[in-house]
Amino acid sequence: MPLLRHIAVEGPIGVGKTSLTRRLADYFGWETLLEGADENPFLPDYYRDPARHALATQLHFLCQRTQQLQALAQRDLFSPGLVADFMFEKDRIFAEISLNTEEFRLYEEIFARFAPRVPTPDVVIYLVAPIRVLKARIARRGIACEQQILPEYLGSLQAAYDRLFRDYQAAPVLLVETDRVDLLHDTRHFNALIRALETGVTGRQLLEPGEEGLFPSTSPPDPARLAV
Repeated sequence: MPLLRHIAVEGPIGVGKTSLTRRLADYFGWETLLEGADENPFLPDYYRDPARHALATQLHFLCQRTQQLQALAQRDLFSPGLVADFMFEKDRIFAEISLNTEEFRLYEEIFARFAPRVPTPDVVIYLVAPIRVLKARIARRGIACEQQILPEYLGSLQAAYDRLFRDYQAAPVLLVETDRVDLLHDTRHFNALIRALETGVTGRQLLEPGEEGLFPSTSPPDPARLAV
């Protein structure tokens, strides 16, 4: 098994990051590191009036996540492994689609100062799903401020994530289409994920359903299908 100490689970709102993070941590007997979006006092106002509250929302998240990940860097080799439902780069994704040009320039300056101080995960699990599936999951979990999220925003968010991971080199990335692969309720699918992690993910791979089960593939997901 490759040496894994830090797994990050990523993807757009409603894709199932936190649920999978908790299940993986329980399986490995590791700790969780959760982004704590509900601790951001600006987030409800951002969903009501994005233009006015975007900068404050993103700077709060940037400081919060830097603090969380800096603490992770101070852990020793005898500490348990850790599964996080975010990675540092995610904050820049949200800033890119939320801030105007001048605000984003300021954000980039602060981001560049913080980035060298945070650790990189050993592997990233990138979860994706069609927009209609994300909307249905957001509605089902019933967080009040999230009900105002528009499909267009989710589409922009998923496109920004894909741009990040298309060229991402800092860690291996395992993509999972969560409307085809059920990592939370299908034991076979979850075990296939564990096998992929234990065997070792290289480059950018897709956990692909097939006649003989699930196996890593180098084929990318279909962007047109995910946009629906």
